[in-house]
Amino acid sequence: MPHKITLTGSATGPLREYDRYVAFDMREKGSPSAPKGLKKSTFISYTVFVAKKAFNKTGLTKKSIMHEKVLIQGEPTLDIPIDECPGEVGVICFQITVLPNKNDKEKNQPDEKKEPKQEAPAASEATQNTESKKLAEEQASVSQPTANEQKKKAETVQAEVKETPVQEEKTTPEKKPMPNQPKGTQDLLSFDDIIVPEAFLKTRPNPEKTQKVIDFVKRTGRLDEPLTIEKGSNVLKDGYRRYIVAKTVKLDKVPVVYEYQK
Repeated sequence: MPHKITLTGSATGPLREYDRYVAFDMREKGSPSAPKGLKKSTFISYTVFVAKKAFNKTGLTKKSIMHEKVLIQGEPTLDIPIDECPGEVGVICFQITVLPNKNDKEKNQPDEKKEPKQEAPAASEATQNTESKKLAEEQASVSQPTANEQKKKAETVQAEVKETPVQEEKTTPEKKPMPNQPKGTQDLLSFDDIIVPEAFLKTRPNPEKTQKVIDFVKRTGRLDEPLTIEKGSNVLKDGYRRYIVAKTVKLDKVPVVYEYQK
């Protein structure tokens, strides 16, 4: 019986076109809570192969495949060369479906669902007249405040206005420095948030230098330098060796410094 596999998510790398098919990379994490006594599984990288005819039917493009969420149904394969399949597992796609995003779902909802009906019970004229008389009587019975009372009330309001900004300043949270992270770290990102370009995936870092970084991480519990990430797109610009090391030693998150688009 053939193996089946289902993936959901967006492409983590650019679309690659071949003669009769296209390919792109995806990643998925394992279950966050493994059965007691077993190790938690980390993410697995996949390379998905889709027939051009089926891909064109989805309306996806080279740019939109990086942002749209898709559902892939197919079967795994381990026979494709690494230059075509940089992922740990290749997936022959039988069906690809573009999943609607949250904003589209809200737009497609009918107006009746978005805005709850507000129907106020119609009051009879007699009831309205009775309530108006009661209100007039209550207002007449309430004595007007004296000049001293008005002055005290104004002073109280002014005091509250002066105290409000001080209280707001105290409640503003202060930015805490990140402990045990390399110098220059601006943020911590998980592997799923980082997009590795195809040029990096085709390279193999020097084993000796990589081992030195692994030894440093095991000794200190952190990377020696942060990864350089493009702000906004989260594309890896520098630090692929450290990315591989962090993945090897199974760090939950990696320190990054942002490079702004020119």
